[in-house]
Amino acid sequence: MSVLNDRMAPRITEDDGSFRTRMLAIAATTTDVIAMGRGDPDFHTPAHIVAAAKKAIDENKHHYTSPYGIPELRAAIAADLNKEYGLDYTAEEIAVTAGVQESITLLMLALIKPGDEVLLTSPRFTTYDMAVNLAGGVPIPVPTFEKNDFALDVAEIEKRITAKTRMFVLVSPNNPTGAVTPPAEIRKIADLAIKHDLIIVSDEIYAKIIYEGNEHLSIATLPGMKERTITLNGFSKTYAMTGWRVGYLAAPADFVTRITDTRHTLSINTCTVSQYAALAAVTGPQEPIQAMIDEYARRRAYLLPALDAMGLTYGNPGGAFYVYINVSGTGMTTPDFCEKLLRETGVMLFPGTMFGDHDPSYIRMSFLQPLPLIEQAVERMTGFIAKHAKAAA
Repeated sequence: MSVLNDRMAPRITEDDGSFRTRMLAIAATTTDVIAMGRGDPDFHTPAHIVAAAKKAIDENKHHYTSPYGIPELRAAIAADLNKEYGLDYTAEEIAVTAGVQESITLLMLALIKPGDEVLLTSPRFTTYDMAVNLAGGVPIPVPTFEKNDFALDVAEIEKRITAKTRMFVLVSPNNPTGAVTPPAEIRKIADLAIKHDLIIVSDEIYAKIIYEGNEHLSIATLPGMKERTITLNGFSKTYAMTGWRVGYLAAPADFVTRITDTRHTLSINTCTVSQYAALAAVTGPQEPIQAMIDEYARRRAYLLPALDAMGLTYGNPGGAFYVYINVSGTGMTTPDFCEKLLRETGVMLFPGTMFGDHDPSYIRMSFLQPLPLIEQAVERMTGFIAKHAKAAA
């Protein structure tokens, strides 16, 4: 093994890279694949956002900007956070980044020292593990459970706090479960953070995609929390702008200043043209965005009863566009389930083991295909499950 390999941080799981690669290779040789595991909205970026990017190019607005982002976008983000969530940030407390993923790396490098423990909602988007490892920290999973619709339980957080605990990462709505942690539990988490002097990272990238009967509460609005919270959000999911790579962090101004040199080293600034597109997204008409959210709700309303009819259980997704499904009743582990499903039916899903879940019972299904394709995927899955149940009998 080379010196470089010897010094690399360990992978999250063996499945994380090799299984994904194998699934993509199978899909490449399979006809009529229906991808139901993706996290990329199937909608086009709304036209007025695209037009703003073209206008920026025509007006020569495609040079370097401040590492923090263009001032008008930072001000617009601050105004939107206040309007949508009651968050009180100024433009000087906003840093525009190349997607939320860059925000995650920046904050971990700035705040985590070797040996610091970081509590992570589990299952989870494992970019967090990689960023914590990069900073020399130790990721500590905090499990959530199907019986609670995968919402956080403050007791599970507190029992994992030690003298080395530095930070808790709160992701609500959650990827991969779609869970929305209720406001009452968010308030308990805030009390816990103050009691144990924890930094809170509140990842709210899906906060605008909330379904009836659920409520999002931004933890930085609570007393004593703004000064210890970094709020993350962005444009990828809500505005169907994944490839534009625009995210942001909101935090006390001294922290935003502190990350400047590292941010400049990583990417100098977020793509300038994309920043002008994001400005149009946040200040322009919201009807196209609401239309997308309404369509997600319609797909969800179809999919959940269809899963019931298959005899599958899941956590009720209160937000985002995922459902986390228990397939243990099929007698297969989820990697086996996903690979056989793809080979036999062309429906492509990913196991929860790719999201830091040590329980091989769950798969993540997204509803990011047009409804007719979702109906086809359900029909194929229904036949697949019936076939294997009969074979196992």
